[in-house]
Amino acid sequence: MRTVFYMTIACLLQLHVQAQRAKPNIIYIYADDMGIGELGCYGQQKIKTPHIDRIAREGIRFTQHYSSFPVCAPSRCALLTGRNAGHSYIRGNYELGGFEDDKEGGQMPLPEGAFTIAHLMKQAGYTTGAIGKWGLGMFDNTGNPNKQGFDYFYGYVCQKQAHNFYPTHLWENGKWDTLNNPYIKVHSPLPADASDSDFEKFKGKDYSVTKMAEKTFAFIRQHKNKPFFLYLPYTGPHVSLQAPEEAVKEYLGRFNEQPYYGNKGYASARYPLSTYAAMITYMDKQVGLIMDLLKELELDENTIIMFSSDNGATFDTGGADTEFFKSTAGLRGRKTDLYEGGIRAPFVARWPGHIPAGAVSDHISAQFDLMATLADITGNKAPANDGLSFLPALLGKNNQQKKHPFIYFEFPEKSGQVALRIENWKLVKSNMKKDRNTPWELYDLSKDSAETTNIAAQYPELVKKADSLLEQSHRLAHIRDWEFVNPKF
Repeated sequence: MRTVFYMTIACLLQLHVQAQRAKPNIIYIYADDMGIGELGCYGQQKIKTPHIDRIAREGIRFTQHYSSFPVCAPSRCALLTGRNAGHSYIRGNYELGGFEDDKEGGQMPLPEGAFTIAHLMKQAGYTTGAIGKWGLGMFDNTGNPNKQGFDYFYGYVCQKQAHNFYPTHLWENGKWDTLNNPYIKVHSPLPADASDSDFEKFKGKDYSVTKMAEKTFAFIRQHKNKPFFLYLPYTGPHVSLQAPEEAVKEYLGRFNEQPYYGNKGYASARYPLSTYAAMITYMDKQVGLIMDLLKELELDENTIIMFSSDNGATFDTGGADTEFFKSTAGLRGRKTDLYEGGIRAPFVARWPGHIPAGAVSDHISAQFDLMATLADITGNKAPANDGLSFLPALLGKNNQQKKHPFIYFEFPEKSGQVALRIENWKLVKSNMKKDRNTPWELYDLSKDSAETTNIAAQYPELVKKADSLLEQSHRLAHIRDWEFVNPKF
């Protein structure tokens, strides 16, 4: 009798383990300032990204996917909370503290009581981890990632620190992890007669992306026997231009390049074009190592890998040259712009046996849709949010895919901008801080993806509709600096 009892318990435990393993692991990789044209699967010719291209080749590539904002911190907030730009708690890079180690202050923190995708996944029985750049508060305030649903965190907490790929430290669950690097003041230009040894001052021994990748591998090994959700906001290719020497060597001699002396901020670089390309290829190699590890641990078939970027390509500061690399794939605008080049993001996903290989989707989607999509995948109910699950599009069930009637964007920094995507129509207002009634620009993206020809005068009814949608979509910001839409403020 006792033997039967123990056999029954063992069977129940085995069934429980099998049920847990049946839930797919989910890895969401989030590049930093990567333009949609910087991946081979989106047409890049000069930079090698074979592993991310493999995700697209063995899975799906979205052609009309958007970040929620054109800069780092608010994009992360919208991604994690499922809120569009008009409802997001954080709407700009509200910086606190300074760049020095003793002045590390982070950014505007997520508030107490926020519900993130990590909370959602924990409710669904997942172990949750975040490894990379946080940018949503420090460990000593409500923005602490361990208080926002993540069981484990490793990386940069403050995004100003992430301007340096050789920092003195990273953070692990609130504890300072010392790296083998001296303090580097990256925002300090060199003279035009700088020597090679001067450029060496911007290099260290422990490269942050390598450290974050090592922690990623450890997390996957540790949690291989139960479902995990891993958010990987890696920091490439956000400047500073810094990469391991062996990675840069892969590109030396390929480009006609001149040294960058730091005159536009960030670290100086002896070979800026080679270094920028190397940063992307090196990050791509870490993606490949993750995929190899999943295969080794027999997790490959039961893991969804998604890859995207927090906004469009950088605005050619810090020695970057997005024109040379065709980083926007011909789209107008860069980071900080609500034109397509600032918010159209790469998005590829792979889930063997579920996502059809080699698929391409023109479904219009946004990163704030991830909350609803994860809820759909796990069968868990999400709280009220602004997203629509894009799981049907992932699975090739396009006849079941719900569509946004419109997607709303706003960005209070720079000049004060709002934008709307309505089917193939794109409407943009700029310079609203000076004139809230500045006219709408209108573009037909089906014919003019580069937004070159403003046809607003031909469609007055659509412009009138845009005014109504703006009023409907905007919720008052909680700080004065971000409120530029409502004339009372």
